[in-house]
Amino acid sequence: MTEKKPSLSREALKLRARARNKKPSFIRSESWRYSRFSLSWRKPRGLDNKIRRKIKGWPSGPSMGYKGPKIARFLHPSGYREVMVFNVQGLSLIDPNTQAARISHTVGKRKRALIIAEAKNLSIKILNLKVSKETQKKTEEAEGEAPEVAAEEQKVEKAEKKPKKETKKKAPKQTKPKPKKGDKKQ
Repeated sequence: MTEKKPSLSREALKLRARARNKKPSFIRSESWRYSRFSLSWRKPRGLDNKIRRKIKGWPSGPSMGYKGPKIARFLHPSGYREVMVFNVQGLSLIDPNTQAARISHTVGKRKRALIIAEAKNLSIKILNLKVSKETQKKTEEAEGEAPEVAAEEQKVEKAEKKPKKETKKKAPKQTKPKPKKGDKKQ
């Protein structure tokens, strides 16, 4: 199932990719000289550091000039703008053509299920959709499935769970009493 990305964001994503290709990979200063330094970027802080001073012939460091295009900033790779959602009422503020919902990590299972069900009705894309069995059941209940069916399924699941195995407790090891100072070895 392919989703159509909004046309403006498609162009913005192309611009962002082009800008990313022009950007050099920034490496830590002197990392080519010392094996104990990793290549991953560290901000140079020394007074005489050539990369910090932007001396000609030295590798470049990150700066404002390497920022991506303004229209592509904060776009999800899917082409939608992310909107944090904390409850069902938050979905009413989302434009399904240009925005997508990201459910907050603080939202519990019950409220998450309600948000997912409502998002399906409003045809809103959810970026962090994790559908577990419990969430799926609660979503189906929220959509209007008979609660008796869900209760029967829960009973079946409980019956399928295996009882814990009983483990035999080992008797503690018996140790020989230590000889007293006055006793002789035989």
